[in-house]
Amino acid sequence: MSPDAIQHARQYFFSQKAVPGGLIPQSILRSWTRCQALGLEGRANSLPEPLTAYEFALTADEAEAFKRLCRPEVEALYADAQATDSIVILTNASGLVLDTIGSLDFAERAARVALRPGVPWSEQFAGTNAIGTSLAEGCPIEVRGAEHYLECNRILSCSAIPIIGPQGNVLGVLDLSGPAETHHAHALGLVKMAAEQIEHRLFEQDFEGADVVRLHVDPAMLGTSREGILVFEDGRLKAANRHGLALIGRRFDAIGEASWTDLFRDRLAALADSGSLKRENGTKLVGRLDGFRKVPAPAKRIARPVPPAVPRPIFDLETAQAIARAVRLLDAAVPVLIRGETGTGKEIFARAVHARSARSDKPLIAVNCAALPETLMEAELFGYQAGAFTGARPGGSKGYLREAAGGVLFLDEIGDMPLTLQTKLLRALQEREVVPLGGGRAIPVDFMLVCATNRNLWDLVQAGTFRSDLYFRIAQYTFELSPLRHRSDRAQLVDELWDSLGARTQRIALAQECRAQLVNYEWPGNFRQLVGCLRAMLALCEPGETLTVDALPADVRFGVTIAEKNPSPRERALSTLEAITATAMLDALRAAKGNVSLAARQLGVSRSTLYRRMQS
Repeated sequence: MSPDAIQHARQYFFSQKAVPGGLIPQSILRSWTRCQALGLEGRANSLPEPLTAYEFALTADEAEAFKRLCRPEVEALYADAQATDSIVILTNASGLVLDTIGSLDFAERAARVALRPGVPWSEQFAGTNAIGTSLAEGCPIEVRGAEHYLECNRILSCSAIPIIGPQGNVLGVLDLSGPAETHHAHALGLVKMAAEQIEHRLFEQDFEGADVVRLHVDPAMLGTSREGILVFEDGRLKAANRHGLALIGRRFDAIGEASWTDLFRDRLAALADSGSLKRENGTKLVGRLDGFRKVPAPAKRIARPVPPAVPRPIFDLETAQAIARAVRLLDAAVPVLIRGETGTGKEIFARAVHARSARSDKPLIAVNCAALPETLMEAELFGYQAGAFTGARPGGSKGYLREAAGGVLFLDEIGDMPLTLQTKLLRALQEREVVPLGGGRAIPVDFMLVCATNRNLWDLVQAGTFRSDLYFRIAQYTFELSPLRHRSDRAQLVDELWDSLGARTQRIALAQECRAQLVNYEWPGNFRQLVGCLRAMLALCEPGETLTVDALPADVRFGVTIAEKNPSPRERALSTLEAITATAMLDALRAAKGNVSLAARQLGVSRSTLYRRMQS
């Protein structure tokens, strides 16, 4: 919808209580009507009140398992959030914001309208918005600019989807929000795919005593997050995902009510034997059966690998050699620093080093210093005693340094650590012990340290914002990760990532010009941005398609390519020569006071030549 249409709709709604058809989506109109019934004022600038620190600590503690479950997809969306100046938001089932990650610049703007952890964003508190309205409507939704009921939220463009559990219960909401003036066209497709992957992983739990049926009309979809999953216990539907219910034409209220015979013509054993079955209306589905115990013969299954949410970076030879050197340094107790632009795979590099080191059987604890609120960073890193501050957990907390015992502590974006905490970290590294917040005895710690940054730490040292003694302790050996645009194997990298995300199993191909643009684009967000782009393209296409350049996000389709940004030596020489020539002509014309004939004689060229060069 155009901004003018939305503005007209607001004027109609608030003045005449009715809106002509076609100006705004019906879901937005229903939400405005609900907000009006709640007594909310559209022009009000009152923001939802955050929970107290104690209340939020209790809520966050209860939601910790849910946050861990969603972490791979939240981090995958982080690439898109960075590239489009947006933030990823995770809420609980009531719309309370649990976590945000992404563009720091936009996060500051979002915080001004209370879009931050600890604030409720249901319609009751925040009016029409993607989080609250997706919960109210029970479906994915996009809310742009003035579609927000409260005028103070018009700076936002948001896309959200509820995350649904196996029994049809809402677990939370996943949202991608950015500035309204730069709408992210693929945001809704990305959050939908991320939610599907989270919901798919929920079925990895053991449904003991139940039969797990995995179905689709296309065999290539089995094993992916798009497959339908139905769980039966004693012949009755016990759990399902949204794809499974769509395949049988039912809703979540069928769970606990529908039986196998209500849904299918064939017996359950037929699926185990043949790998296919028919619905009650005759539609044929292919599938496989997990946990079937009634047939002694092994079931025939159509196996398909599940594509990872975030594929591992495909390291080139130089990076592989760097990993091998880093392993030797780590085993020799030498701290290392990883430098590289955003999205170059610094954490993946660190995880690869940990997996090959002598400490691989112990944990790797990864901490993003930029993502931790400064007020909580000390408690999260060094731990705290019970009752150390308002909202502290009753039993206290060990802290990340102690959780890394025997293993590796990875501090990402170390340059964002405040000076006061740098001092405490330096003391912990020197003394090999920590004192938890709230006092108590010093506790010994044993871990190896790997740090990472996308900034020049030495510049920060000289600027006085990073301690020189800490710098020399953590950067005893520095590895520099090359940006994607400098890799010579980009074509191979694009092909391998495309296949690893499941494109081959879905028979989705890249047209030559589309592949060429992917290979030649400069990728300012590096590996993370490339993976996010490929995932978005897969989410928005159908099996068997061949994607053209029209399938690329606009920033990639029309963006600067490496060749344009880095011209060849010959092109640079020609460009320089042309600049020198133009400067000489202008100088000659000024000296001749605009007399073209005199300027031409001074340059040693004909009058017509000078005219032609002036007009080219």
